[in-house]
Amino acid sequence: MRPHGDDGDFLWQRLIAWGVKRVYGSPGDGIGGIIGALARTGGAIEFVQVRHEEMVAFMATAHVKFSGELGVCLATSGPGAIHLLNGLYDAKADHMPVLAIAGQAATSAIGGDYQPR
Repeated sequence: MRPHGDDGDFLWQRLIAWGVKRVYGSPGDGIGGIIGALARTGGAIEFVQVRHEEMVAFMATAHVKFSGELGVCLATSGPGAIHLLNGLYDAKADHMPVLAIAGQAATSAIGGDYQPR
């Protein structure tokens, strides 16, 4: 079992191995560890920070359509992840490969009106 915190590093190393060069995302509490691990890639993957998650998914879809490369979008849990759906549906409708990465609140916090600070 890998120590806590290595999962984000593993994720980015896998995406680098797949040839991913750019990720569109909107940081949030549910993906802080993933964002931290991205900084440890040494710039191997460019992070394009976008103001709203809906645009994140549309930009990843446009990336695929114009470059032919896998589009990757990143959003936090809950409403952030839900906002990816319109852009992901656009990708589905045009048969474009987009990978959506979304955070998740701790299991013990689900359903408890928990808001991380």
